[in-house]
Amino acid sequence: MIHPDILAAVGNTPLVRLNKVVGPDDATVLVKCEYMNPTGSIKDRMAVHILNESLKQGLIKPGATIVENTSGNTGQGVAMWACVKGFRCVFTMPDKMSIEKVNMLKAFGAEVVITPTDVPGDSPQHYVETAKRIARETPNGFYVNQYHNPLNIDAHELSTGPEIWRDSEGKIDMFVGGTGTGGTVSGVGRYFKKNHPHVKVVGVDPIGSVHYHYFYTKTMPTPHVYKVEGIGEDILCDAMDYSVVDEMHQVNDKESFTMARRLVREEGLFCGGSSGSNIHVAVKLAKQLGKGKTIVSVLPDSGTRYITKFLQDSWMRDYGFLGSDRDLGLVEDILAARPPRPVITATEMTPVGDIIALFKTHGFSQVPIVDPAGHPVGMVHEVDVLRGLHDARVTLTSPAKTIATPLGGLIYPKARIEELFRIFETDQVGVVVDNNRIVGIVSKVDVLDFMSGRGK
Repeated sequence: MIHPDILAAVGNTPLVRLNKVVGPDDATVLVKCEYMNPTGSIKDRMAVHILNESLKQGLIKPGATIVENTSGNTGQGVAMWACVKGFRCVFTMPDKMSIEKVNMLKAFGAEVVITPTDVPGDSPQHYVETAKRIARETPNGFYVNQYHNPLNIDAHELSTGPEIWRDSEGKIDMFVGGTGTGGTVSGVGRYFKKNHPHVKVVGVDPIGSVHYHYFYTKTMPTPHVYKVEGIGEDILCDAMDYSVVDEMHQVNDKESFTMARRLVREEGLFCGGSSGSNIHVAVKLAKQLGKGKTIVSVLPDSGTRYITKFLQDSWMRDYGFLGSDRDLGLVEDILAARPPRPVITATEMTPVGDIIALFKTHGFSQVPIVDPAGHPVGMVHEVDVLRGLHDARVTLTSPAKTIATPLGGLIYPKARIEELFRIFETDQVGVVVDNNRIVGIVSKVDVLDFMSGRGK
């Protein structure tokens, strides 16, 4: 069969049985190898469908610039389409994404704008808001809007769902899919609920994302940064149809990366971290369902995007994900285990003399600086005060902002304790931030006390 162009090769990916990560008495687990799409991810389906339909509807006009916010995979699908159709494209990406993803987009000739990960979902600096602004300000700009575009869901209802049913020969009891934009689990879920309602639909959400909490409480939690890419979200998405999801499960970074590495090394499936998220949950549920049942899941993207990340032992070791080392827990566990203590901060206008008094009174060597809204903006260290006074750059009445340095050591309550070690190596304390406010300070002594207490 000869395809007219590469866009026609999207979809119809193989469905493969897992053999080594699933036990002999567990349910059968089949995986759809979406990393075998042309640019290496399931997002090719959604990107090509949205753009083809938008072109048919006249929403994309000659000479248009395609703009989208992406974790990398959607951007590659969009960039591929733009190359074939002859359009310019611009993408915004959070700075936590792998360099491989950035370089692959640039290889297609796309422009990439990097934005900070650690900002609220409604911040002008957020990668979604940045993409919207670029689309507004660009003449003849077209915003793909994957998070809120109903065509995202349609792509999977029309292709992914029917392919799963066809290739499994209708022998499927449960579908397990990750919840990022929501398109995959919503589209596949709609297909099954309309046509084969006995199939249970399960969503997978990383700890730090909003979907799990919202599914069960209908309230928005405070999102947290996590390492696994291409799954989860910090905003509510219109492409996420919770009504077709039967249950939601959470997974953490270590579980995701450990399973993804097993899939590569034991099953020969060269997939990404979000594949590990999905299959960790699928394997857990396979044990519950037992022999004779069948679960289908998806491997959303390729391991080629993560050579310098979780597929590299040194990276895994740096973040405490590798080996059978003691699982220390989360930063929030340290805060909960110690007696409550106030968070001591200063403002940008606090006199240096008052900062010195805080050092002496509380035994601190550094004090965080916050703005009028209580958001952390900097840090004053003892050594900065010493140098400033010695060089006569400041006096005891100078405002703290004249000597404050950029705030380092930020960490989140849901982060693993091992991540504090990298902060301590730079002689900083861990500044625990939740919802852009400081909720605690963690020092080396705090971690030692916590570890000593757990050993009793």
